[in-house]
Amino acid sequence: MLEAENLHKTYRLGEVEVHAVQDVSLKIEAGEFVAIMGPSGSGKSTLLYLLGFLDTPDGGTIRLFGEEVTSLGEGRLAFLRNRVVGFVFQQFNLLARTSALENVSLPLLYSGESARVNEELPRELLEKVGLGGRMDHRSNELSGGEQQRVAIARALVNRPQIILADEPTGNLDSGSQDEVMGLLKKLHEEGMTIVIVTHEESVARYASRIISIHDGRITSDETRGGKSAEPLPPDRHAPSRITRKKRYTLQEFREHLRQAFRMILSNRVRSFLSMLGVLIGVGCVIAMLALGRGARESITAQLSRMGSNLLSVRTGSQRVHGVALEAGSVTRLTLEDARAIKESIGVVSKTAPQVRGQGQLVRGNRNWNTRIEGTTPDYSSMRNQVPVMGRFFTAEENQSRQRVAVIGQTVMKELFGEENPVGQTIKVNRINFQVIGVLPTFGSSAFHDRDDRVIIPLMTAMRRVLGKDYIRQIDVEVKDINDMEYAQEEIESLIKRRHRLAENQDDSFNIRNYAEIQEVLSGTTKTFSLLLGSVAAISLIVGGIGIMNVMLVSVTERTREIGLRKAVGATPRDILTQFLVEAVAITFLGGTAGIVLGASVSWLLSRIAGWNTVIGSSSILLAFSFSVTVGILFGMWPAQKAARLNPIIALRYE
Repeated sequence: MLEAENLHKTYRLGEVEVHAVQDVSLKIEAGEFVAIMGPSGSGKSTLLYLLGFLDTPDGGTIRLFGEEVTSLGEGRLAFLRNRVVGFVFQQFNLLARTSALENVSLPLLYSGESARVNEELPRELLEKVGLGGRMDHRSNELSGGEQQRVAIARALVNRPQIILADEPTGNLDSGSQDEVMGLLKKLHEEGMTIVIVTHEESVARYASRIISIHDGRITSDETRGGKSAEPLPPDRHAPSRITRKKRYTLQEFREHLRQAFRMILSNRVRSFLSMLGVLIGVGCVIAMLALGRGARESITAQLSRMGSNLLSVRTGSQRVHGVALEAGSVTRLTLEDARAIKESIGVVSKTAPQVRGQGQLVRGNRNWNTRIEGTTPDYSSMRNQVPVMGRFFTAEENQSRQRVAVIGQTVMKELFGEENPVGQTIKVNRINFQVIGVLPTFGSSAFHDRDDRVIIPLMTAMRRVLGKDYIRQIDVEVKDINDMEYAQEEIESLIKRRHRLAENQDDSFNIRNYAEIQEVLSGTTKTFSLLLGSVAAISLIVGGIGIMNVMLVSVTERTREIGLRKAVGATPRDILTQFLVEAVAITFLGGTAGIVLGASVSWLLSRIAGWNTVIGSSSILLAFSFSVTVGILFGMWPAQKAARLNPIIALRYE
């Protein structure tokens, strides 16, 4: 079954070289019960680990079923440890806070055959070793003898070809020693090949062959009374499984998840502190993106009310000796200017001339001073200011100078309270007007309340209320946004010709391009959102560093556990996956709590501060994905560190 030829193994302890195994050659036949004896430090345990593929020799070869396995990679050797060899250790090496049944089932997790991952065989083996009534007890609730019997059941669960036991009775009393050795003897009689390392004669007498070793060399090899048992039939995969690839199962992933949550629950405070960084980071991402998106939507709504493809022609002022004169003191726009712009410039679709002034509103015993605007019916569609109640005035009402008014939300609140104002009469500068509509809410800008105004027909405002024969500005709607620059140049040239202005008199009037304003504001909101998101991302990165620190500590604390998992067949990939799953589990929980926190903060900002916040599914997905990515990135190094651990060094770690 096993053949070793000229094995050498040397350890370096500081400046000193220790020759643990020197020029050892031996053969172990199927069905033998072999005891390897020697004093402490003689190299017997090192030899056992070499034969069990837990360690690799510095020189020499090992053959399994006649095939050379010395040069196999860690993944292949792990597969052999899982399916060919069953280990029993002096320290038992059971998983803490884990039941006897789960400990026995552990090698099945790494067998790669999901059909075999069930509880029937582990239960049968625990019954066989006399622990049928203790299956659900944790390892720390069992006696030393019971723990060793659990370890033997674990070694048998994958039906190995050989049991390797390293001082299996070293930590047991005499009664437990006899129980364990009797169990191993019974397994041998059933055909199991057993190799045991011991320094006690009372244990070695159970074996039919005793190999003595001293200073890393075999000093004697003798066969005592008794015959080797009839060996178990060879495993049908024995010749091929050395090169067979492992299949990963859903059961293995579930076990990784279970182990991850067990680790989190067993270290609640540390796990919570690790999650805290991710929780705050994700909460910040959600809240900041909600705030940024809310601000962007508010600005977008405001921009839509300004209108699209708009140019605004406004009167300018002249400076005399450094003093700015009144707007319109040089150039006063007229209704004829508005008509000329619409009729002579082909790319223009609509114009809306406007006048403004202040006025006193009175209704019953209530009065209110507000801004009065006079304009044409096209203003409503150009500025997206369709009344939410009632209607806007018509062209006929404008031409006939009808006394109708559309009021803002603030005016409605001050004059009418909760009443419906449509159809009601108010006085504007002592002139009766009928309210025919109410404008939508626009909010405030700096110290200006954009809902505090009354809009009346342009001709009514100029002839009956404000007494003006000129207009303050002309809003111009261009058919295609690509023609905005051309339209602006044409309007500028037209106004200069009509008012006989010199080419250098640019301060006589100005043209405001709302498309450019929208572009600037949109870019500003994007920058604002990016800035807020970056601040939140920094919080997530800090949280990731905390997770990395915790995982590094966890690797150190669980070094022996890692060694055990590798001894029962875990590959480096298995260990890497396990620790990555644990890191992602922490970030998953932290991210979930962070989403709730971020949503709560956004709601509070909206309710208390009055800020517009919008939480989108994309924000949640982004924050959650980023948190999981942080878990993977910052968990990778600790996971790789765990995966690279030498199994025998890990098992001996104190």
